[in-house]
Amino acid sequence: MSLRTALTRLCIAAAGGALVVGAASPALAGDDWGHHPDGGHQKYHKGRVNAPGGLNLRDKPTRGSAVIGFAEHGEVVSIFCKTPGEKIKGNHVWYLLADGTWAWGSAHYIDNIGASPRWC
Repeated sequence: MSLRTALTRLCIAAAGGALVVGAASPALAGDDWGHHPDGGHQKYHKGRVNAPGGLNLRDKPTRGSAVIGFAEHGEVVSIFCKTPGEKIKGNHVWYLLADGTWAWGSAHYIDNIGASPRWC
């Protein structure tokens, strides 16, 4: 195999890897996330914060991670996906919220509006 052929194959493999990594990033993901019952698509699911004093939003799905935002009681938030994290009052699910800043909120304190979000 010539050097040129080897370099071409390497570049194609690297570009393919970058596409796979990029697709996993919420910021680079397409608009076809979540499905409406009527057959349409939506990018985010919705939820309402039920924590009486509001909800601290964190940089990781754990109670001890840095607080990077806050959602008021009753506020409707955009949910990108859910993941397992630290258990809060028996619930280990956390939602990745996309309201200006990508941040995590415990699902224990967020009621779904409509269908449950997809897994991250």
